[in-house]
Amino acid sequence: MLSEKLREFGVVGAGGAGFPTYVKAQSQVEFMIANGAECEPLIHKDAELMKHFPGEILAGMSSMMDATGARQGKFGVKTKNAESIEALKHRLQDDRIEFVMLGDFYPSGDEYELVYTATGRLIPAAGIPLQVGCVVSNVETLYNVSLAERDVPVTEKFLSVTGAVKEAKSFWVPVGTTFRELITRAGGATVDDFGIFISGLMMGTLTFDLDEVVTKTTGGLILLPRDHYLLTRKTRSTSEMAHIGKSACDQCSYCTEFCPRYLLGYDVQPHKVMRSLGFTVTGGDIWNQWSELCCACGLCTLYACPEDLYPKEACDQGKQDRRAAGLKFVQQAPVEVHPMKEYRRVPLSQLRRRLQVEEYERETPYEPGTWQPAVVRIKLKQHAGQAANPTVQEGRKVKKGQLVGRVEDGKLGANVHASIDGKVRAVTAEYVEISA
Repeated sequence: MLSEKLREFGVVGAGGAGFPTYVKAQSQVEFMIANGAECEPLIHKDAELMKHFPGEILAGMSSMMDATGARQGKFGVKTKNAESIEALKHRLQDDRIEFVMLGDFYPSGDEYELVYTATGRLIPAAGIPLQVGCVVSNVETLYNVSLAERDVPVTEKFLSVTGAVKEAKSFWVPVGTTFRELITRAGGATVDDFGIFISGLMMGTLTFDLDEVVTKTTGGLILLPRDHYLLTRKTRSTSEMAHIGKSACDQCSYCTEFCPRYLLGYDVQPHKVMRSLGFTVTGGDIWNQWSELCCACGLCTLYACPEDLYPKEACDQGKQDRRAAGLKFVQQAPVEVHPMKEYRRVPLSQLRRRLQVEEYERETPYEPGTWQPAVVRIKLKQHAGQAANPTVQEGRKVKKGQLVGRVEDGKLGANVHASIDGKVRAVTAEYVEISA
């Protein structure tokens, strides 16, 4: 059975969420949706993957359709990625699959957005695609599904390195490779002092640690100079962000009017959440409820707000506070698309200008061949659910593809495998380190 193979060989959502794919393969749905939208500014690795590995992606999609009983496959891809579309069409053999052409907007790859565009169905508030008969998988996940069919575990990650580097490119690397080595492979940084955005400027995280490692969900690295506008914004403390918001938010409501979830009909109102900053603790219950259905896309903070405030971060905090208090928001109004939805889309070109990264926009061509690092540090939790338990001891020799961490039976999670041949150098509750 496909779901058993996906569990055994460690396939998880490669697009960022890391949800174990075997769970999706066990469901019964009408539509299987492939997510090839890739809407984070500057990242183009999915476009490269579709261009160079269309057969594997489509095979994985057909396998998922067979497993879930889906009668139709919808493949979401942006019209601008003409070469990828051509490659996919050339390899398409399953007449159940059709392409859904997407515009170059942010965030067209959001699950709620994609399900609506592909099927016209609206996921219930706080719901999942399964509730409207859909399963959504990122294109790299589908590539990994096709490998698992052939008993090949997830040991490599496809990603791009771009921004302030000499040679922006996309390539395969063993899971557990350090960022330092990825930057070397991209010819090194073009600036001395820089920060690294992991998996995106909008929804990714910022780090300065070159010894952090690639996981099954790393979409790519974007290097930006230390004095760049985005780093200045991202390195402020939460209390600073709240202080600025408290003193400067004038309730213009642009954050809400541009919110993709609000425009789809979900009750997300960041401008109301901003009010919680100006009240004492008693205001939290009243205003934070409007944060609960926020998808954290970052458009309010990084694009819509004319005063450069932090509505997304206020929503993040609001969700956290409500969870801690055991409160749950239930949307009363039916989910109904806003009449202005189509007219408030944010083109990526405009978003890049607003983020001041237009100069870094370039192709990240695929470079074949796998980089062979001297050491890999394989995290035992690279997915939603429980961490895997180590299955190897220090000093033991391992082969690439060998199981090094297993999730307990009956628990949600994903197995992890050695990504290189070598010797186990360290085993902790967090990771297994292997030297070549």
